Amino acid sequence: MKAFYLVKNGDAHSAFELRDHNLPDPAENEVLLKTESFGLNYADVMARLGLYRECPPIPTVIGYEAVGRVEKIGSCVKNVKVGDRVLAFTRFGGYASHVLTPELAVIPIDDNIPSGIALALAVQYSTAWYALEECMNLHAGDKVLIHAAAGGVGTALIQLARRRGCVIAGTAGSQKLEYLRHQGVHFPIDYRNKDFEKELIKEGWGGKLDAIFDPVGGISVRKGMNLLGGGGKMLVFGGSSMSDAGNIVQKLKVAAGFGIWSPIVLMKRSISIIGVNMLCIAENKRELLHHCMSTVMDLYKKGELEPVVGKEYPAKELAEAHDFLGSRQSIGKVIVHWDLT
Repeated sequence: MKAFYLVKNGDAHSAFELRDHNLPDPAENEVLLKTESFGLNYADVMARLGLYRECPPIPTVIGYEAVGRVEKIGSCVKNVKVGDRVLAFTRFGGYASHVLTPELAVIPIDDNIPSGIALALAVQYSTAWYALEECMNLHAGDKVLIHAAAGGVGTALIQLARRRGCVIAGTAGSQKLEYLRHQGVHFPIDYRNKDFEKELIKEGWGGKLDAIFDPVGGISVRKGMNLLGGGGKMLVFGGSSMSDAGNIVQKLKVAAGFGIWSPIVLMKRSISIIGVNMLCIAENKRELLHHCMSTVMDLYKKGELEPVVGKEYPAKELAEAHDFLGSRQSIGKVIVHWDLT
């Protein structure tokens, strides 16, 4: 088998090396698939830059999702068989021509589902489902703020919040605001040129937000906490602002920007902070991960969710795909196709 190893932190064009590797055998509850395509997530960019704590020591193979055909199954696997086309969540190892993953991290998919659509559902829509449906209890009319709203998880959160009848504000760069409007965001905010906290206060949302979904971290968390109303929840699922910090001093400033929140303050205001790391869920609650993946796939088949594939690359252009995702220009899902001929 072949795999793209992360061998060096830093520039995408020198970070990865294509290597041959022995084909692994699945354990009793594992599935081995031959990969058609794999997806990119912003955590991959963080891992490449050396900013993702969960990333194994280099050299290593990163990547969280793949679509392909089952080649081998373990002796206790019951829900998929050799030859099935499947979508897999991987705890690293996704940038490979073959992927090994637990059975509960795999769901069968129809041959007519494009790999890009399926890959968007694996991590991004499953993350959004867990964040919005499992961690929140939103109602029609609730005011919701979604940061990085034009990205893969952001798009998924918009669509799920719309299903709940929420009123949605979303942040993105100026070139993506029309996309947000098209997705159903009621109040798009250009985060580069405007302070989202001040803009929401001007709109009368100060102290009235019911939910905030924040993959940015740093000062945006502190500002968001100021906007929450009674019963409001801040859900943090990333720290992309750390990738913009050029040195240790700037990184410390980003970390300090999160603020320190006493349980007494949270109790007094009746607000809460929730942290989400889908790697933790995949490791410790595999049945829940399987539920999230299966649910969003079912909703897609019913036409209730519309994943957006932003850009597709051949495997030889992995570095370009990383650069594009890291540039903050992407909308929706970025995927890479293996050429297995």
